[in-house]
Amino acid sequence: MLNNEKIFTYELLSIYRFKKDKNMLVQEYINALAQMPELLLQAESVLSSIFEDNADYLILQAALLKKIQKEPQTEIYTKLLIWQYLQQQEYEMALRQLIAQDKRVKDDGAILFNTANTFIANQAYTTAIKAFEYIVSKGKENPYFLPAKVEMIDAKYQLVITGQFDKKAITDLATEYGSIIDEYGKTAQTVFAMKKLANLQAYYLNDLPKAEKTLEDALTITGLSAAETGQMKLDLGDIYILTQQPREAFLIYEQVAKQFENQAVGNEAHFRSAKLSFYQGNFSYAKSQADVLKASTSQLIANDALNLSLMISDNLQSKVDSNALKMYADAEMLQFRNLPAKALIKLDSIAIAFPNNSLTDDILMAKSRIYIKTNEINSAIKVLKELIDQQGTSLWADDALFTLADLYEKNLKNNEEAKALYQKLISDYPGSMFTTEARKRFRKLRGDNIGT
Repeated sequence: MLNNEKIFTYELLSIYRFKKDKNMLVQEYINALAQMPELLLQAESVLSSIFEDNADYLILQAALLKKIQKEPQTEIYTKLLIWQYLQQQEYEMALRQLIAQDKRVKDDGAILFNTANTFIANQAYTTAIKAFEYIVSKGKENPYFLPAKVEMIDAKYQLVITGQFDKKAITDLATEYGSIIDEYGKTAQTVFAMKKLANLQAYYLNDLPKAEKTLEDALTITGLSAAETGQMKLDLGDIYILTQQPREAFLIYEQVAKQFENQAVGNEAHFRSAKLSFYQGNFSYAKSQADVLKASTSQLIANDALNLSLMISDNLQSKVDSNALKMYADAEMLQFRNLPAKALIKLDSIAIAFPNNSLTDDILMAKSRIYIKTNEINSAIKVLKELIDQQGTSLWADDALFTLADLYEKNLKNNEEAKALYQKLISDYPGSMFTTEARKRFRKLRGDNIGT
């Protein structure tokens, strides 16, 4: 009658949302978006709150693909389709659409660059690398050339530390960091590359002298913040441990701890000093340091310190347990040196050398961390389930539950199993430091519209 299809858009959207009529809600948004692109953010918010499973998102996907086929020039539909792929964690499909959109509108890469960082936040490193490579291929004149190149190398670095790169790829990555340093010099702007390069040299390429020199050179650069210098000194202390200079490591940890007393970097220095004492078998000093840190303002440091203190006190009750703890400390040192195979052998040897020791739960948790780092997810799940089922009163029980739920959610994409584990953590361990995050993740997996 009024000859205006848009006049009741808001009213119809409200009614379809109230009725939870997903098909009509999708159609109404699609009909409106071309002339009212400002509705995009509202559409994303409303649809994410009302959609319950993959089938709902497929309704949107089918409708959008049909519309794009008819109106390929209307970019708003492509934007919503990209959002839909991101919601479904279909990152490769999202990237494909983003590149096609970038080519159509001849964009400078800004949208693609920002979305690539979303890929990284969701640990889709391989997809992120492809996105950054596409931006880099635009040439040095592009405003996102250098940021994209840096982020691309960092994404490769993340693959390395999650165990998804081989030795040659690690060598190539180290060369890329070296190229940045050679091209732009050793400055405050390239110190990030020097830190990453030193880490690769120390823990993946077994070139400790080079790692030590890289960090020592980085510490001579002017214009760095005190906190950044302190963090690099801690990293250098770690390398001193690897080069069998424990006294140098202890001195640099203590120097940082004194300079940054009651600050995050200082607390981290105290904790690393405690861990060094633990590796050396000086359990009484390690425990005294850990006990001080239990009151740290950083929840993570406080929790790590509490776990270290309890592990020491719980496993010094007998000579068997004390000797087993020394072997366990050796295994931790091997893992620190990034020698996972040797660390696993040492952990498995503890029960043989000292039967009926009290370290069963600690050993299982340590093995799970190694398996996760080497990307042996099924093995990690196996030992975590064993810990949860057989060591329910262990100080590691809540850590194991959260870690297992995280693996199911992010690695196996089994949201139902993850949801059940988060719920168990919330109900069985209400005082855990992981409870707040577990509750947030549970609500997200259940489909709650977080933040509303």
